[in-house]
Amino acid sequence: MFQPRSIQPCAPKPSGPNWPPTVWATATASSPSPALAAEALHCEAGRIAKTLSILTSTGPVLVVAMGLARLDNRKFKDLFHEKARFIPVEDVERLTGHPQGGVCPFALPEGVRVFLDESLKRYDVVYPAAGAPNNAVQLTPDELAAVTGGQWVDLCKRPEELA
Repeated sequence: MFQPRSIQPCAPKPSGPNWPPTVWATATASSPSPALAAEALHCEAGRIAKTLSILTSTGPVLVVAMGLARLDNRKFKDLFHEKARFIPVEDVERLTGHPQGGVCPFALPEGVRVFLDESLKRYDVVYPAAGAPNNAVQLTPDELAAVTGGQWVDLCKRPEELA
């Protein structure tokens, strides 16, 4: 299993019936982008499970994807029947319960739906944010699905599709 070189425990850890044992990490500086998070965790940027906060007509949704993937607007519109509109920065914390740059796909307000992009499945472990711009947690894609209750979807373009 992949292990980053610099991990520091962070407490308290979330708990609950679906919470698996994990490596919990706190970086010494904010890491709100996949590139900065990867640098802080000493891993490749694709392993960063970035969370895209989107406002739909039925409420906020989070799309979690590999760090190098980009939202495919056509796929989003095909699934949700509307154009993707990112949540304005000033509303992110109010709607997701987490600050911009630290939005994690768990410990969410009721009604926030989570969608996990298939791009995450290419890695054995990924690192979603954990509630603050300098926190992350190491999970397998299966653990991420169990913790979030997220639905697997194909909503993003992978790096090789962007060239």
